[in-house]
Amino acid sequence: MEIERKFLPKKLPEHLDQYSVKCIEQGYLCTDPVVRIRKENDAYILTYKSRGLLEREEYNLPLTKEAYETLRPKIEGRLIIKKRYLIPLDERLTVELDVFEGDLAPLILAEVEFETAKEAHDFIAPDWLGCDVTYDTKYHNSTMSKR
Repeated sequence: MEIERKFLPKKLPEHLDQYSVKCIEQGYLCTDPVVRIRKENDAYILTYKSRGLLEREEYNLPLTKEAYETLRPKIEGRLIIKKRYLIPLDERLTVELDVFEGDLAPLILAEVEFETAKEAHDFIAPDWLGCDVTYDTKYHNSTMSKR
């Protein structure tokens, strides 16, 4: 189960280079339900996500580089390219800050994943995270792949 909230940050945190970063490209073989392929640095993943906004089922399966490259031309819409910075909030929570490239630039989105829906609802975001867009489907990567 994936439980996450999404935000439109007001600004980038200072010294982004001090945080771990993942270079991601991802595309969608299907958007309803979501079937996604992703290259994350040197890892390749096939993901299924059910419908939902705050909570939804998510299953990740490893792919080989060859399988990823075979599936990549079959995606619907655009290939999304972004850098994901992992910014610790505390000992348990991490902000995944996505800085989009290409025609989605200069979009920046932040996600925080939680273990329970109660934890997600109770979360008080730091001011820099900005507007909560968890329930706005236009900020789903699967939706952005079609625009």
